[in-house]
Amino acid sequence: MDAIICIHAAAGVAALAAGGVAIAMRKGGSAHAAAGRAFCVSMLVLGVTASILSPLKSPPESPVGGLVVCYFVATAWRTARWRAGTPGWFEKIACAVGLSMGIAILGAGIVLANAAVPPSAPPGPGALLMLGSICLLAGLLDLRFVWRGALSPTQRISRHLWRMSFAFFIATGSFFLGQQDVMPQAVRGSAVLIVLAVAPIVLMLF
Repeated sequence: MDAIICIHAAAGVAALAAGGVAIAMRKGGSAHAAAGRAFCVSMLVLGVTASILSPLKSPPESPVGGLVVCYFVATAWRTARWRAGTPGWFEKIACAVGLSMGIAILGAGIVLANAAVPPSAPPGPGALLMLGSICLLAGLLDLRFVWRGALSPTQRISRHLWRMSFAFFIATGSFFLGQQDVMPQAVRGSAVLIVLAVAPIVLMLF
């Protein structure tokens, strides 16, 4: 397990670095593409190792969060690589996965929100409801893509951008807000960490 933790931490650092480079570089260029590939690989490793480690925590956590990361990164990468703009077997499977995860996470959030005893560990019902809603939205957009059978160039870029940015936001939020115990004492709980955590969403909107 120590080896998996080390791999998870290394993948997280690599994802933060590669994601920052990918955002800063000119889109469509070779540097952006190389950084994007490094980001995708790092995030997939991060998601898989998170799914392995989460149930082993005390108290145990759900492995779904790591699977959500893998889903968003994989569909974003596929959108950039699959220039035909038509759905294939990958998109149909991704649609089923996105809808299933969205419904499952929303259901868990509703159960927690109505529980007599509040949960003792994160995520809370609010976080689950938000994450489930975003996953369900992504799954419905997948369904629309499969149903219509095509994406315009603008839709393809938008699909790639928002899914990559959301995956990056999960990484920055998990690190800068969820791992404050490893931060210098001077910045713990400060606005600096909040800005760094939400930076991918702000840059996506820009």
